[in-house]
Amino acid sequence: MTAAIIVAAGSGSRMGFDKLLAPLAGHPVIAHTLLAFEACREIDDIWVVSGTERGEIIRDLAEELRITKFRGIVPGGAERHLSVWNGLLALPAKCRLVAVHDGARPLIQPSQISRCIEKAATTGAAASARRVTETVKRADAAGVVTASVEREGLWIMETPQVFSLPLLRAAYEEVLRHGALVTDEVSAVELAGHATTLVENAASNLKITQPGDIELAARLIL
Repeated sequence: MTAAIIVAAGSGSRMGFDKLLAPLAGHPVIAHTLLAFEACREIDDIWVVSGTERGEIIRDLAEELRITKFRGIVPGGAERHLSVWNGLLALPAKCRLVAVHDGARPLIQPSQISRCIEKAATTGAAASARRVTETVKRADAAGVVTASVEREGLWIMETPQVFSLPLLRAAYEEVLRHGALVTDEVSAVELAGHATTLVENAASNLKITQPGDIELAARLIL
């Protein structure tokens, strides 16, 4: 079986309001995320990592939307990697693959989730990503350009990031053992010495981080 861990534990302090519960095309942001994973045929279970108050709202929302794959709310941690670890501990032993996704990426398409899962089923580790197409510069602390960065081979990481459950659990055990701070699951398995295959995403997969992103997502949503 394949489970999804939806990370929805961040405070959203940069937004000034709860970005995951903000309205987007008739539903809260997190609702679009839940519906995408509900529609993905390879996903069996959906677990959401969140704080208590927001978690209760999400639980009610999942019931209202008839998210049949929703299995429960898992308490979040102080850092993102601790939240993911809590989610991993909640998964049943029969789970073979796990897809970790940021709740603030409401535009993810079920087809892209499927492609990542299919790739992870053969490689053990796969992640949604898009190529860097813009010119990239390096600058100093004052914002003065110091060098050009060759963009060939550069990718912008997205979610979902999908892994063999034993692999990801072992990677996070290493992260916790060494007190490392990782910002995504690819970084965790990289520290454990395992490569991840990237699955190029041609569709919009915006992460809501600034107030203007809500308006942009509303224009992009399918």
